[in-house]
Amino acid sequence: MKKICFFDIDGTLYNTDKKLPESAKKAVLEARENGHEIIIATGRAPFMIKNVLEELQIDSYICFNGQYIVYKNEIVHQEALNAEALNQVTKFAQINNHPLVYMNAEKMISSLPYHPHVEESIKSLKFPHPEHEEHFHENEHIYQALVFCLEDEEGKYHQEFPEFKFVRWHRVSVDILPKGASKAKAIQLLIEKFGLVLAETIAFGDGLNDIEMLEAVGFGVAMENGHEEALKRAKYVTGHVDEDGLADAMRYLNLIK
Repeated sequence: MKKICFFDIDGTLYNTDKKLPESAKKAVLEARENGHEIIIATGRAPFMIKNVLEELQIDSYICFNGQYIVYKNEIVHQEALNAEALNQVTKFAQINNHPLVYMNAEKMISSLPYHPHVEESIKSLKFPHPEHEEHFHENEHIYQALVFCLEDEEGKYHQEFPEFKFVRWHRVSVDILPKGASKAKAIQLLIEKFGLVLAETIAFGDGLNDIEMLEAVGFGVAMENGHEEALKRAKYVTGHVDEDGLADAMRYLNLIK
């Protein structure tokens, strides 16, 4: 029976060098040829995944950890952060000397012209330090923001802003999402809207933002290189992303030969 496969990008499709291994590319293309549906599920913005969409010929994707959903090249859901609440986070971050990055579907903009924490984390995605624009977040629909702080500084954001969800993805960076937002919620929306079958869904992931997705689908696969919490929630742990772990998992699940 046809499976609906959801793939995280960083640490799952992309290896530690932020490149798509040839084994992963062949596996995904073969799985599609075998009749399985391929959907990206990432915390990245749409403008950040153009290359992988083109290389793998993918027309369905979940971005911003569920805030922006495209199915067969049609936008089926988009939900921006509450503007007033985001303004409050911005003021709080300024008081604490924490920069922010704001993202819409087309670009990301920094609250400061330059900051080393922004440089470090965004560079890890193979993107340059974002440009700075005054009042960008006040004039645009912001689907996801990033606040740059250390782990021991993160707790005060959880306490001060319970209407938001803060998910760490880097040593110095945390995603800001609406409370309750997740890749799992986006998958449920697709299932309900397009009559997909939950039992036939498979998710592949590695990070904290993949936990709900791994638990919600019919079968969750975590990469060996993933966060320990993601590994605990998966039904199956495959090899390291740098050692053809994704292709091995797809072979194990009979998606490919």
